[in-house]
Amino acid sequence: MKIPYKIYLEESEMPKEWYNVRADMKNKPAPLLNPATMQPMTLDELSQVFCCELARQELDDATAYIPIPQEIRDFYKMYRPSPLVRAYCLEEKLETPAHIYYKFEGNNTSGSHKLNSAIAQAYYAKMQGLKGVTTETGAGQWGTALSMACSYLGLDCKVFMVKVSYEQKPFRREVMRTYGASITPSPSDTTAVGRKILENHPETGGSLGCAISEAVETANSLEGYRYVLGSVLNQVLLHQSIIGLETKIAMDKYNIKPDIIIGCAGGGSNLGGLISPFAGQKLRGEADMRLIAVEPESCPSLTRGKFAYDFCDTGMICPLSKMYTLGSNYMPASIHAGGLRYHGMSSVVSQLYADGLMEAVSVPQTKVFEAAEEFARVEGILPAPESSHAIRVAIDEALKCKETGEEKNIVFGLTGTGYFDLYAYKRFNDGEMSDYVPSDEEIAASLAKLPNV
Repeated sequence: MKIPYKIYLEESEMPKEWYNVRADMKNKPAPLLNPATMQPMTLDELSQVFCCELARQELDDATAYIPIPQEIRDFYKMYRPSPLVRAYCLEEKLETPAHIYYKFEGNNTSGSHKLNSAIAQAYYAKMQGLKGVTTETGAGQWGTALSMACSYLGLDCKVFMVKVSYEQKPFRREVMRTYGASITPSPSDTTAVGRKILENHPETGGSLGCAISEAVETANSLEGYRYVLGSVLNQVLLHQSIIGLETKIAMDKYNIKPDIIIGCAGGGSNLGGLISPFAGQKLRGEADMRLIAVEPESCPSLTRGKFAYDFCDTGMICPLSKMYTLGSNYMPASIHAGGLRYHGMSSVVSQLYADGLMEAVSVPQTKVFEAAEEFARVEGILPAPESSHAIRVAIDEALKCKETGEEKNIVFGLTGTGYFDLYAYKRFNDGEMSDYVPSDEEIAASLAKLPNV
């Protein structure tokens, strides 16, 4: 059967439920801990930070399928279902017998998959009668998505953007402002935790951990506000399962069995969303395939971190999560994949990795941009630096198939577009981009400060 260049689903085929992979996990992710008591967070405690319904989703590790409210499904129809694309041109360029597919999540103004959870979190905030929300953003895709969702629903949106990305990606923040959000570079002097971080690290370009701390502090200080997060949390992976569910439906239509599924990994939202339904198949013994997480060499939480309880933020005011971490004090190098500059990994992804159900690999950013440009020249899409980590490993796996003659089906997540990342592409094309690999001593020093839990 000839596989179409793009496999589109009918509107009627769109999933009506999110899939919660935790329900099928034999080893459940460890509970979030209250930083004051070091006891598992209760629903009441989590509801002081997150919307009530989102807090319930965060704690639910038993319900496999959770209905998507009609209002969210109607919003999804503006840009979903997204296409599953057969990369025929890339296959030809690589001269590989492998079949390469990518799930393209860039067909919306935010340019990424982040809108899948942004509209869900904003919807539940609106239903609770809140005035607004606060959040952090790295490369700006999550902040853009949330500003769009809040504008649509009439909510105020306050975004703390990692300082290095704020400076490198000015047009991304202008999109957020266009949708009515207020943007603050982080760390800033507008919060107590921001001032403390600046005092200890005056030259820092910031990190997602810093920005999270500032956003949480701000939400706690404003009546009628809650904090929302674009990755890492169980609730976010739940919403992002729409990616994997659509991918599986599209592949099943043409009887395509994936051999390798690859996603970039920062906090785990894209990766977790893409692999969840397939990980569920592995957990239930229905199918088997390789699941590969790809992270930057400069921020290698899975490949060089420790599986332990740690703070989710640099200011140590958020709940603790058991995850692969480099330590909440770790300050990642100022690489251009801003969305992957986070010290830890989703507890779901971390548990799957610890249980041997998935693999992880780290790659240097110059090799990532080499892959990005190779992909752009034959597939006609300029990929985001984050997505390009998955492209790098997809190409590497396809070249292995070329050597062995194996006809494998390789699937990767193209999480978004790179049209706001042209400064990074300029640096690469001008030969000014470098790679940074943290030393063992640097990582050990950060891990030595992990909380004693």
